[in-house]
Amino acid sequence: MATLLIVHHTPSPNCQAMFEALVAGATAPEIEGVRVVRRAALSATASDVLAADGYLLGTPANLGYMSGALKHFFDQVYYPCLDETQGRPFGYYVHGGNDVTGAVRGVESITTGLGWRSAAEAVTVTGEPNKADIERCWELGATVAAGLMR
Repeated sequence: MATLLIVHHTPSPNCQAMFEALVAGATAPEIEGVRVVRRAALSATASDVLAADGYLLGTPANLGYMSGALKHFFDQVYYPCLDETQGRPFGYYVHGGNDVTGAVRGVESITTGLGWRSAAEAVTVTGEPNKADIERCWELGATVAAGLMR
């Protein structure tokens, strides 16, 4: 069975709504043979990353960058996972109050360095997520999970 690891930092109701939609998509009944593991960014480990076949990431944009929690996650797993996880699929979402540019750039830079391959377009939202934003998060979860079906 394939494993999809969701690593997230969810400090606000807006991030929570996006996270819940992502999980709902990844665990939709049509997705078979994929185990979904959820980890808060501050508790996810290199072992979690190495045991997974694909990844979904979620972060708020804080002070022009990804959250410190997600950055800490990347700092902890980068070198232990660098050689073993190249080519694995990932997707991500970012929520910000008014600008997500720096957070997107940071996630893209680190995942490029890891050699992960984008499996779906990122979901970026500023302000309160609307119905279409929530649906895009659901689709992101479903798309990355379906790509792991064997």
